Amino acid sequence: MGRAFEFRKERKFKRWAKMAVQFTRLGKEIAMSVKEGGPHPESNSRLRTAIQNAKAVNMPKDRIEAAIKRASEKDAAGYEEHVYEGYAPHGVPVLIETATDNTNRTVANIRSYFSKAGGSLGKTGSLDFIFQRKSIFRFAATDNLDLEELELELIDGGLEELYVEEDEEGNDVVVVQTSFEDFGNMQKLLEDKGIEVKSAKLERISLSQTEISEEAAADVLKLIDKIEEDDDVQAVYHNMA
Repeated sequence: MGRAFEFRKERKFKRWAKMAVQFTRLGKEIAMSVKEGGPHPESNSRLRTAIQNAKAVNMPKDRIEAAIKRASEKDAAGYEEHVYEGYAPHGVPVLIETATDNTNRTVANIRSYFSKAGGSLGKTGSLDFIFQRKSIFRFAATDNLDLEELELELIDGGLEELYVEEDEEGNDVVVVQTSFEDFGNMQKLLEDKGIEVKSAKLERISLSQTEISEEAAADVLKLIDKIEEDDDVQAVYHNMA
């Protein structure tokens, strides 16, 4: 009984911690969206997407509205987006997207994480041949959705791939992939079709994979976990098989 309680408690704390990190990252994305295109989602597609992604992870409505309000104030902090690239232990490429109000702090922290783990921070663009930016849209796979017909209809939006995967709760989710440049085209096409998109993101897809042992993978994942704990980090990508 005691062990079961402790297990449930630990799992709950981990879920809460993960949600807190997601809310922080989405709050920054909302702030950057407001600074870029204004506080009105109907005329600001980036903000509309950020709100959509926030709702997908159950970010409370009042937190979303508070983030928009804060970003609308004249003295609100601005964030700069930077990408860092390096090699984790065992030669695994790692790419990190950040949003920061203090670049010196961010780069010092990222360099420290790599150094302490036995990796190295590289130059910008050094991993361009490994990672390619893609537009990824996810929405529920409903019974009345004909995927073959939908695939044909989405070609005009720049569709490259369409497949089904399971989310964390075991539900089927349709994944639509396009090029980085076709993000806006696909977003509009899905909106016009009345498809309720759960998330719409620009993600880094690895073009090759690195095969390493389970023990080596544990070293790399330990570094990635450390990087992901940093408040300035928005996303981390690797190419481990």
